[in-house]
Amino acid sequence: MATLDWIVLGAFFLVMIGIGIFSYKANNSSSDFFVGGGKVPWWLSGVSHHVSGHSGVVFVAYAAIAYSYGITIYFWWAVTIGIGLIVGAKFIAPRWPRLREKLGIQSPTEYMAIRFGLPAQQVTAWTGVLIKLLDIGAKWASMGILLAGFTGLPIWLGILLSGSVSLIYVTIGGLWADLITDFVQFLVQLIAGIVIFVGVFSQLGGLGSVFTMWGELPDGHASPFNGSYTPLWVFLFLFVKFFDYNGGNWNLAARFISTPDGENSKKAARLSAVLYFVWPLLIFLPMVAAPLIFSDLSDPAQQLYPMLTQTFLPAGLVGLVLASMFASTMGMTVSDINALTAVVQRDILPVLNKKFKEMKENVDKKSLWVARGLTIMFTVITMIVGINQQHFGGVLGLVITWFSALVGPMAVPLLFGLFSKFKYSNGKVAIYSIVAGIVGFAITQLTDIIPTDVETAFPLIVTTIVFFAGGYINKRRGVTVSPEVEELLNFLDTGKEDKKADNVKKAI
Repeated sequence: MATLDWIVLGAFFLVMIGIGIFSYKANNSSSDFFVGGGKVPWWLSGVSHHVSGHSGVVFVAYAAIAYSYGITIYFWWAVTIGIGLIVGAKFIAPRWPRLREKLGIQSPTEYMAIRFGLPAQQVTAWTGVLIKLLDIGAKWASMGILLAGFTGLPIWLGILLSGSVSLIYVTIGGLWADLITDFVQFLVQLIAGIVIFVGVFSQLGGLGSVFTMWGELPDGHASPFNGSYTPLWVFLFLFVKFFDYNGGNWNLAARFISTPDGENSKKAARLSAVLYFVWPLLIFLPMVAAPLIFSDLSDPAQQLYPMLTQTFLPAGLVGLVLASMFASTMGMTVSDINALTAVVQRDILPVLNKKFKEMKENVDKKSLWVARGLTIMFTVITMIVGINQQHFGGVLGLVITWFSALVGPMAVPLLFGLFSKFKYSNGKVAIYSIVAGIVGFAITQLTDIIPTDVETAFPLIVTTIVFFAGGYINKRRGVTVSPEVEELLNFLDTGKEDKKADNVKKAI
């Protein structure tokens, strides 16, 4: 890269750190640090939800898919997420801020202690933490790969660079810093995306080539379904993404929890959905067109996007594009770490140590400093995972094979537990369903008996069947539901307080 590109990238990092410092005073307790005190406006939550939902993986693993298989990447990734969010905006998003209103939660799994009991909550929290460490590590790795493609620097150095800058601003500013930087990062991505889009299609003969290039692309590249991405695979991936983006992915649940009420969370989810339908087209169409320009890339994951930008953009704009990819990764990883830290501080440590239980009950400055310390620790751990990503099947292996497959078993009790319709699925059923999903994942990895189309969604399917079946059996057996759970679920369904009882908040 040219000197001007490095200056642009350096300026971007300084802005991120500056936002963290600016947000410092907005944090007076762990509630501010983790959920913005429940005061985040819907438009900021929606943009942050969108930015926090994708990372440098888009420009590495997904770029390779766009280059090798065409427009199918838009349909099985962006469209499925958009559809999932449209449905979730009506049925799931409003329930998250209601949990905060009712229970004062700061982490997505916190309410499970009441809904399913402590053992089920701990199984979900511990297992989810391990999965998130792998997921975040993959995102750091994607950033290192991108920097290596642009500059030739070692992958580990890119991980340390992006991780260190993220560590500074999120530790100082918490969720507010994350939200504001997400908004700034979205603007940077938008500018860079427009510039690269215009540059690529100008090279191909003008913007009209967006419509005329399809007949020149390799066979199948114009199809919504290509290669192993069959209609069945895409439908089942929609099933996975529905859970993932409506709160199964903890950092995205935090975006809804932080809004003032259910109506604001609905608007946030709908805004994020619209952005998923529109924004990825700007990203992916230049990648899809790339075979017409670079016909023989040996490693498109590492080569494609750096070559597109460095071929068509002048000095300074290359740095802006790289900054946008750093922005994408940092937005998601930082929000992931924030949510991960919330679960550990609010749900795991209080069970292990009485001091943390007292701190949870009396939120103050001390809880804020613990939150910052845990944030530093988990950022470092995930950077180590990123540096060693090849041991887990590389970036795509971590994101698709591990995280996308395993997020379902964690998400089924977490999300379906919000509905009174499934009130008979109790703590034992929740644990059985999670274990069944993990066994399902092991089957996909150790045997060849599950069709390729079904592999990614198989653990989620197994978990859902066990969760539903267990609830049905409990209902037939006459298993009772506690008044606390009944009251909580009624409030989540209606948003209205039951005046006859107010025992739930005391129980958490």
